[in-house]
Amino acid sequence: MDGGETQVVTFARHADVALDNRAHCLDLIEGYDFGRIYVVGAQNLTLGRTPPADIVLNDSEVSRSHCRVAIVHDSMLVTDLGSTNGTFLDGVRVTGPTPVPVGGVLRVGRQSLKHEWRTEKEILQHHELERELRKAGTYALALLPAPIAEGPIRAEWLFEPCSKLGGDAFGYGPLNDEQFQFYMMDVSGHGAGAAMHSVAVMNLLRQRAVPGADMGRPEQVLKALNAMFPMEEHAGMYFTMWYGVYDRSSRQLRYASAGHHPVFLVPPERDEAIALRTRNGLVGADLGTNYRADTISVPPGSSLYLFSDGVFEIVTKEGIEWGLSDFVPRLLEPAASNPGACQRLYKNVRGVAHAGGLDDDFSLLLLNFD
Repeated sequence: MDGGETQVVTFARHADVALDNRAHCLDLIEGYDFGRIYVVGAQNLTLGRTPPADIVLNDSEVSRSHCRVAIVHDSMLVTDLGSTNGTFLDGVRVTGPTPVPVGGVLRVGRQSLKHEWRTEKEILQHHELERELRKAGTYALALLPAPIAEGPIRAEWLFEPCSKLGGDAFGYGPLNDEQFQFYMMDVSGHGAGAAMHSVAVMNLLRQRAVPGADMGRPEQVLKALNAMFPMEEHAGMYFTMWYGVYDRSSRQLRYASAGHHPVFLVPPERDEAIALRTRNGLVGADLGTNYRADTISVPPGSSLYLFSDGVFEIVTKEGIEWGLSDFVPRLLEPAASNPGACQRLYKNVRGVAHAGGLDDDFSLLLLNFD
């Protein structure tokens, strides 16, 4: 292949698919290895957490031997094998051998597999598209900064992508000996376009040189980005952003937001979460937007939480839609060992969310100030 790369498509049990023939497939549309295609042949296939399952799904909510799919009279049937968490077809729990229509979605733990009827050419084309999306996602992930474990400003983060490539991005680092910048952004939509849009902005901020802006003045940075990325010139894409600069000498944090929900400052007493937000328009939506900034003093021992809306826009196991007010109180819980607070919050949210995973990227950045 071009670039010396190898393409892999999983044909379960080595199913024989001729170029002009169609085959029953299970497409992993949500889960830890999303985009993978399993071709189901005439043999029964077992789905489970570990071998000898034919389709191994690395998910603690999947039983070792979870369910079985089979092709009977050219139709796909699914049978639950006494799994702990059950097998669901289009949201309904399977209680016996059940036909899976083309387009039907199996939910197995936090994984979703869609029944498709594909030619080999379609399978390979689909895999090529997923390969490109993965490359885009890997590149964006490589731009994220390394955690900072020691020093007057410490940083940790957790990024858990959902099944769709998105436009979440964040970053931080020193501007000079006194100033330290950090930001969180979220591009509208999903896919490679949103990811590459966020990468373009990240690369500008990583260079600490946005044309026409003093990087220590958040309102100037947002205004310059708004002029550089008008949505009509970028396929209709816009983004929200929160951008801040902390001055070590004065302990003042200057910040501005553009359509983004608040960032929260938690003082060392952990008795309140102070919302930091300036009501400015989205970046890219209106060239005439004037951005304003605000400042706040940061006491020693404070923590600052920046996150995307995928952290709190979830649906619970009871079917209740969460909002920002449901998530914020969890920031005040006694801090676990640091680093580790981001992982604790992620497990907290995952424990509340409905089975099948989060619906958007989970991006969380925590800064601790001595």
